[in-house]
Amino acid sequence: MSLRTAIAAATCALLLAACGGSGNNASSSPAVPVTPTSGSTTTTTQSTQTGPPTTTTTTTTGTSTASAAPPPCVTADFALRFLGQEGATGHGEVGFALRNITPYQCHTFGYPGILFLGKAGQALPTTPTHTTVDFFGKTTETELIVLPGASVSFRLGVSHGAGSTNGCTTAYGLQVIAPDDTHTTHTTIPEGAFECGGAATVTPLQAAETAFTE
Repeated sequence: MSLRTAIAAATCALLLAACGGSGNNASSSPAVPVTPTSGSTTTTTQSTQTGPPTTTTTTTTGTSTASAAPPPCVTADFALRFLGQEGATGHGEVGFALRNITPYQCHTFGYPGILFLGKAGQALPTTPTHTTVDFFGKTTETELIVLPGASVSFRLGVSHGAGSTNGCTTAYGLQVIAPDDTHTTHTTIPEGAFECGGAATVTPLQAAETAFTE
């Protein structure tokens, strides 16, 4: 063997010893995302050490925010207004509306609290009966969303004392409490509402001014 050939062979042997066989090195692979199910995200990564791949699971809980419901209407949200009154065969119907005077919507449901007031604003005996069926027709208990500037209404049914006027008087105002509240508001009844014994049927709140049937 020539000197040149021997030097080339020795150089090749040294390089192979330093680099090692290519089959002894483990290669690393990029993370592989798996389609998440039920809010889980699973990522599989290949270890740089020899051996089986390792799997890391990360669970992310996703939350969806539903549109927030409007808050309950309170008495301060409303302006109370007298709508009018009608009478027939010893029965009187007196209508009132509550108008939303705020810049936001609210929700309400059920019956307002009432108290008859005298001419000087004093409290009069009042015995309300909540009902969806009165002398003037039927109503329903309905969840109502009250937009800014919109109104809800209710009516009272009173006795005009066709049989006897004992215990009857004239109410010149009404104090009202909105459902889900304890604060009060009041309005006048311009010509007064003749009522007997403080007894009054009260309808649940209705949309717009539909409770009062002229």
